[in-house]
Amino acid sequence: MTGALAAMERKDYQTANSIFRNLIDSGLPLPEEMPYYFSETLFELGQYDNSQNFLNKYLELTGFNGKNYQGASELKKRLEKPLSEIKACPLCDLRGYEFQTCFTCEGAKEIEQVCNYCKGKNVVGCSRCGATGMIKKVNVFNIVEFYECERCSGKGRLTCPECNGTGKEVSDCKTCKGSGKLTSDQLCDHKPHVHVGESK
Repeated sequence: MTGALAAMERKDYQTANSIFRNLIDSGLPLPEEMPYYFSETLFELGQYDNSQNFLNKYLELTGFNGKNYQGASELKKRLEKPLSEIKACPLCDLRGYEFQTCFTCEGAKEIEQVCNYCKGKNVVGCSRCGATGMIKKVNVFNIVEFYECERCSGKGRLTCPECNGTGKEVSDCKTCKGSGKLTSDQLCDHKPHVHVGESK
């Protein structure tokens, strides 16, 4: 952890972040004060949600007895404003990462896809005759007789009722689950962006 603290001293928070993450990934026991220093580093990098998570972990582990309790209390207050901005921003998720337009539906939320019911085959088996086209009946003399299924006209299959035989359906985009957007790996500045080709 010494290297991370030295990097923080130099305000080289990216290096500190890498060292802290390597410490976590190592599986070795972590120093008690490490979550506090990591939360400070994440705050400086603008990763406010993650900063709050590690700060809460630190307070949970050390309570009022932590060596950095005072600093943790101050950090908690500093986090209030950026966290409330994230919560109010329609451009990012609750972790503060920008939304991007879904690449599959291009923001339309719905997309034409292969019909889920008939799997694109346009037809489904007739449930009345078990897809055989014949209905079996036992008459009063206990003799088995077969009749053509009226429902499917003896074909054993019917036009798919979900896609009306097109093999396609318009439904919620599976990539974005019908939201039209995906979370990117870019932190949000909470300002609407005008892209090339769009008018202001």
